[in-house]
Amino acid sequence: MLTSSFPLSFRRLQSTDLSQTVIQPDNQTKMDDNSNNRESAKSTEEPSSSLGKAEAGDSQESSTSNPGEKKALPPMKAASTWTSTDLKELKTKLRQEKDGVVTVYRGDIMSVHVPTVPEAKRVCWEFATDSYDIGFGIYFDWSPVTSRAITVHISESSDDEDEDDDLEGPVVPGDVEKGSKSVANSNLGEILPVYRQDSHLAVQSGSHEFPGEGTYQLKFDNSYSLWRNKTLYYRVYYSA
Repeated sequence: MLTSSFPLSFRRLQSTDLSQTVIQPDNQTKMDDNSNNRESAKSTEEPSSSLGKAEAGDSQESSTSNPGEKKALPPMKAASTWTSTDLKELKTKLRQEKDGVVTVYRGDIMSVHVPTVPEAKRVCWEFATDSYDIGFGIYFDWSPVTSRAITVHISESSDDEDEDDDLEGPVVPGDVEKGSKSVANSNLGEILPVYRQDSHLAVQSGSHEFPGEGTYQLKFDNSYSLWRNKTLYYRVYYSA
């Protein structure tokens, strides 16, 4: 099988449409496998109360779900993640590829939307940064795929930053970034919540097997940074 990699490009506050599909074999050496199993939040509902005498037709209506009730999403396997110390090698390689190096500006979130394709079985990623860490997380949109184009979206954090927000301090375990805690889209399932990654110290890599038809959302989150832009070296590709 012929393989090739594709760079992803973007412009600040604009979307970039990349329609090329690339398949690569999953032959990477995995190191420090840190598969994360995150417990999804359970929604609580108040039991509905019935008034008056129930008739024959009422029993059927009561058994149906409420229109506003959030449907349960199919279960997903945990992502496989690993790190390597080949920072210089990755950065040198991606500098030679078009759009392999991007800037995630302070306060911004860069989201890469990758639809599933019939020719592949999993999505893979690897990234690194210069000097400072960056937030990273993965979600899966179960909505039907209408386009096989890969797109990159840039958005600014809608949350007001507190005065005591972290100014590039040390990474604290369990430090989920603001703006990434809640998921408004009912079709969006969480694979990895957004956590700050030491991508300036080691290459952050991983893969995830397609749970079905849908679109991955890989988020590079710099919304917590009040002053610093982040130089990001990254690539995302498919594996058969």
